[in-house]
Amino acid sequence: MSPGEIAAAVLLGIGGYLLGAIPFGLIVGLRMKGVDIRQSGSGNIGTTNAYRCLGAKAGTIVLVCDIAKGAIPAVVAGLYFQPWLAVILSVLPVFGHMRSVFLRGAGGKGVATGAGVVLGLMWPVFLIVLGAFLLVLLTVRMVSAASLTAAVVFPIATWLTGQPLAYFIVSLVLSPLVIIAHHANIRRILQGKEPRFRLPWTRRGQTADGSKA
Repeated sequence: MSPGEIAAAVLLGIGGYLLGAIPFGLIVGLRMKGVDIRQSGSGNIGTTNAYRCLGAKAGTIVLVCDIAKGAIPAVVAGLYFQPWLAVILSVLPVFGHMRSVFLRGAGGKGVATGAGVVLGLMWPVFLIVLGAFLLVLLTVRMVSAASLTAAVVFPIATWLTGQPLAYFIVSLVLSPLVIIAHHANIRRILQGKEPRFRLPWTRRGQTADGSKA
């Protein structure tokens, strides 16, 4: 690599981390609702807690922003750098979201930002993972279960679609990290205590199979 390419990679890495570190859930909550999302619901700054605590409009804004901050650096990295370096640079926004310098090392679980990275680097895989996520979400109405399913499907889809070896290996690394990040959710699912996501057409008090709770 030339000195110019090295400098560009360093700048993209730093910029990607700082972009990923921006806590949009916290910012949107304070600006739109006057709510510190860290003190509400699960205390997480991510999309799921934003939907629960701030409502659909604010939650959607957080979702789009969190996906974008992963997708934008990934698109740039995929266009201008070799796969291994592109992957390293693309992971930095996710790390920034999970360990934000603006929140003294705290952060979210990185699911939406990670989805943005997948969208930016390999959109066919993104569509497959998104399909699996939505299928589980609409079936059991648990965002955590849908996220865990997406994490399992991710490396399988990466392999089946013939992505570069670097992308496949990283998918094998990131998948268990997402699962580990949801350890508390897994415990609540096994205990039958995991909250269900209320879809717009789901009546209050209705279970996933349509019966009354």
